[in-house]
Amino acid sequence: MVTTVKPKLTLEDFLQQPETKPASEFIDGKITQKPMPQGQHSRIQYKLCAVINNIAETEKIACAFPELRCNFESKSIVPDVVVLEWDKIPLTDTGKIANRINTYPDWCIEILSPEQSLTQVLDKLLFCSQFGTQLGWLINPEEEAIFALLPEQKLRLFKNNDPLPVLEKVNLKLTVNEIFNWLKF
Repeated sequence: MVTTVKPKLTLEDFLQQPETKPASEFIDGKITQKPMPQGQHSRIQYKLCAVINNIAETEKIACAFPELRCNFESKSIVPDVVVLEWDKIPLTDTGKIANRINTYPDWCIEILSPEQSLTQVLDKLLFCSQFGTQLGWLINPEEEAIFALLPEQKLRLFKNNDPLPVLEKVNLKLTVNEIFNWLKF
């Protein structure tokens, strides 16, 4: 009997495949598709990018991107919001942002969808933290709580009027309640 071994998919092989909607990620040699964002998820994602960029991009400190694919350490992840410090944004020779982002986020924000595994999302934030991400947020709309992954992988839970940690250079003050009040019309 002859056994054939299926070659392991590499990051480069994955990146050659067509994009999917919603995005697929490549973690530990496996492809997984993210859930389709719904109303609350989409609203928080949009507002976070707008609020962060209103301060950080204007002052050329950092820039927030929704659903930006980041490739590093043989993985390809698509956090809900990626914040890159200004001098770390990869540029082309003409000064435009590069299409391929081969670095970790400085601030990685995930918004938990009802069908997502808390463990898998937290594992992604821990992975980013191991390779240089300064700050991670895991936003749980259902429980109106936010976990923050701080330096040295310290995890803290924030609720109600707790002020949230942000990147050191970004002069932004936000509380948990302010974020969840964005869901009310």
